[in-house]
Amino acid sequence: MTNLQSWILKGQEMIKDRERRILRAKKWKFDTVATHGLYDLQQAITQNNGSIMEPVYMSPAQAYTDSAEMEAALSYQMPTWCYSRIANPSTFFLEEVIALLETYGTGIEASGLSTSSGMSAIRTATDPFLVKDDSLPPPNIVSCAKVYGGTFQQFWVRRHEEQGVEVRWIHDPFDLNEWEAAIDDGTRYVFGEFPSNPSLSIFDIEKVAELAHLKNAPLIVDSTCASPALTRPLAYGADIVVHSASKVISTSGTSISGLLVARKNLISKVGCNEMKADFATWAKLWPYRDNGPSLHPMGAILTLNDLRTLRMRIVQMSKSALTVSKFLQSHSKVSMVSYPGLESFKGRDLANKYLKLVDSDEPMFGYMLMVEIKESDSDSSINTRKFFDGLDMIWRATDLGRVKTIATLNAISTHQQQGEEGRKLAGISPNAVRISIGIEDPQDIIADLDRALNNI
Repeated sequence: MTNLQSWILKGQEMIKDRERRILRAKKWKFDTVATHGLYDLQQAITQNNGSIMEPVYMSPAQAYTDSAEMEAALSYQMPTWCYSRIANPSTFFLEEVIALLETYGTGIEASGLSTSSGMSAIRTATDPFLVKDDSLPPPNIVSCAKVYGGTFQQFWVRRHEEQGVEVRWIHDPFDLNEWEAAIDDGTRYVFGEFPSNPSLSIFDIEKVAELAHLKNAPLIVDSTCASPALTRPLAYGADIVVHSASKVISTSGTSISGLLVARKNLISKVGCNEMKADFATWAKLWPYRDNGPSLHPMGAILTLNDLRTLRMRIVQMSKSALTVSKFLQSHSKVSMVSYPGLESFKGRDLANKYLKLVDSDEPMFGYMLMVEIKESDSDSSINTRKFFDGLDMIWRATDLGRVKTIATLNAISTHQQQGEEGRKLAGISPNAVRISIGIEDPQDIIADLDRALNNI
């Protein structure tokens, strides 16, 4: 046996050990998986001087024992950290956990990938499906129009205006006929947010996945505003899930990060067999390596530390959000409240189907709501700004998913650049205020909202 072959065998042993730890973790409950992931006592003692918590590997590169190990590692014949632009132990700790959480309670096999932001997660998830292929019709993207402003810009400006890729916006995500009419042989991927930011619009993941798969297109779901504590789109047929982990997953607000989880053997009309078999791992070793959207190791560990308490935070934030939504719905100076937990919410049946607290049958609807303030005419925002500027405890910012409650005027911030027509597509009016509920006592949140409404 050559020295190279011995290192390849060593790599196979490392893979088998990881598979053993995955099988063990799949027997645990959600909170246990979030707390431990695949990091265990054996790893701590043999690799990390007994550290109970996952270490931050700040070094950008890995040293090798000899040329044979380097050759086996850099030809991807054994697991390697090689260079942090490709992989790093700290980011891998996070990737392992999110893959387990997104497939929790299912028999689905998936792998995860961390990125420097939610937008880089979307780019990493979608770029490979837009490769040149003259055997197919011209490429198109089918996406719900009710998406985050940055996603709208990435699809419409970067893909359509700059690269000539057709974007087909779905105006009414509840209308399956509209989805069906838009998806055809040229569709490279189908995209939707669940729920959308900031209008809280949802769609039938299971049915849309079926429509996408009929045309050999993957369904990609941005589940930032739900998190795996409330819904796991892969279980309903989605192929890839992306997160801006900077939000409720990394709720302390100490880092910007993105996450991607892809089912193995996903559906696609383009790409090599290796890509379809294990998209996230393939992306890490090839396009991710070349494009460099890697997450800093410190950001990975900060995100991982917040992720451990995701479920319990979601419970408190969701219950408070429902209480606040009911207060605002009854207020005389409010014209509309969008929150999936309200009886008035369009698509309440879908919300009850897809939004449930993990390890529970209890419907739970998340931390985010949108409120429209009464104005004298539809284009006005005078009262809305009086309300917004009157907030005291609640923060005026563009953030969401924080432990602190934050309010945002999306028309002048997150969705400003897409223009008036784009905002109409996304359902963002001048009098709309997105409120992300934190972990404060709900009565204190209500008191501050009431005080601000009295400014009108």
